[in-house]
Amino acid sequence: MAQASTYRSSAAGRSRTSTRRGGQGRGAGRSSVEKTILGVPERFMKPRLILIAAVVILTCFGFLMVYSASSITSLASEALGNDPAYYLKRQLIFAALGTGLAVFIAKSDYHLWGKTLVRIIWILTILLLLAIFLPIAGADAYGATRWIAIGPFTLQPSEFAKITIILVAADLAERYYDEQVMGLTEFVKNLAVFVGVPLALILLQPDKGSTLIIGATLIVMGYLAGMDRRWILLVLGVGIVGVLAISLKDDYSRARIVAVLNPWSDPTGSGYQLIQGFYAFGSGGLFGVGIGMSKQKYSYLPMAYNDFIFAVVGEELGLVGTLGLLAAFGVLAWAGFRIARYAPDMCGRLIAAGCTSLIIIQLLVNVCGVLGLIPLSGKPVPFVSYGGSTIMSCLMLVGMIVSVSKRSTLPETVHDRSRQSWQFADGDDGTRGAAPAAGPGISLVGSPTPRSSRQRGERGGSGSGLRMVDGGGQGRPQQRQRGGSNGRSARQGRYEGGRIDLGPSAAERLRGRGSGRGDGRRGRN
Repeated sequence: MAQASTYRSSAAGRSRTSTRRGGQGRGAGRSSVEKTILGVPERFMKPRLILIAAVVILTCFGFLMVYSASSITSLASEALGNDPAYYLKRQLIFAALGTGLAVFIAKSDYHLWGKTLVRIIWILTILLLLAIFLPIAGADAYGATRWIAIGPFTLQPSEFAKITIILVAADLAERYYDEQVMGLTEFVKNLAVFVGVPLALILLQPDKGSTLIIGATLIVMGYLAGMDRRWILLVLGVGIVGVLAISLKDDYSRARIVAVLNPWSDPTGSGYQLIQGFYAFGSGGLFGVGIGMSKQKYSYLPMAYNDFIFAVVGEELGLVGTLGLLAAFGVLAWAGFRIARYAPDMCGRLIAAGCTSLIIIQLLVNVCGVLGLIPLSGKPVPFVSYGGSTIMSCLMLVGMIVSVSKRSTLPETVHDRSRQSWQFADGDDGTRGAAPAAGPGISLVGSPTPRSSRQRGERGGSGSGLRMVDGGGQGRPQQRQRGGSNGRSARQGRYEGGRIDLGPSAAERLRGRGSGRGDGRRGRN
């Protein structure tokens, strides 16, 4: 019988050991998921997941609309191989490249781009912006020189210059407003060189739309950095006057302004595209004519898959579809600014807010232009319109926001500092009943320590740290003794098989032996 009892105890011990090991194995299998999602505080992970989900939905919706808006144009073109999916295939290639760059940026520390390599990135951006003025690289289209022809593809450097300007502005703002390592004169000089020069090169292309978007983004970043509102209003006023003066100087831009004021003054010329966009919105009504059923894309609406894809959305999905698209960008804006709010430093906050603002401002510039509220700028809808440089740069902006989110941490509290002093000891190799080695912090041991074996400081509860006891399920406690000195002796540390005998039952301990909180008189008070 004794042998059988010993066998059962050892078997039970092995069963418990295997169960613990199995649990550890399952925990190890889940460690990557827990570390990636479950181990991150909700305030950081929630906006990050919402941001990624919104971008994925918008990008996939863009693939659908690019195919719908461009299929007729590419099918009727022999130069494009009469392939209705020509633009969709190219968009998928650029989106794959942009996704790879975004993942790489997200996994890297944003300080690498915004601090360590920002000067190198700025130099490369300037070289690209200067390259478009070379005869062998420039490609003229629609009255501007904005592209670099690279084989069958074209690259628009101003799209990537937006990212560089955000990084440079965030670095300078942190050094001036937060770290205060430079004076006002040095700050203004650095802004003029590192922000003003690329902006001037973009404006000389001319690309007034990108200049307007970048300028508005810089104003948002300046406001968040703590710039005086009077200076913000002054810069905003000077910028508006400057853009109007430049726009009225050349005939092409002046015609666009006249078209906004009265597009029917030249219905077959400068106002033609805007009028056809109005027809698309009018045909769509409330719920639209259906995906793929647009009539304006049959060569009536120029650049239906690029600048005016929002009009095609309005025709095929109606007012509900356009509002849904704007709502998706609203969710993206909420997530981006939420990430900026919890950024670990000013540089991260300005990078996240700047990238988010640039995407939203570019959307508003396109939508307002298609609706005839502001002059057309030729800027596409982020993630939705066709354009290799645009979708790559937008995905890189999202990667930068995610990088800021991944480096965000909770502020350290007094409890965090206390937990740092805890020490965990594992194992059950000591003699049962012997006290563990003394030391500061917390000790997690495999067997309990009776009160009689504890050190003097620990008995009174005034020790240097917290002691946690494990192994409560390793055996059965002895039969508890009720009352008298035997009960008192049991309460002083009697244990067997890993459990401490607490003596009387919980009800008796709460009931007490005299007057006080536990004598049952609480209801009479």
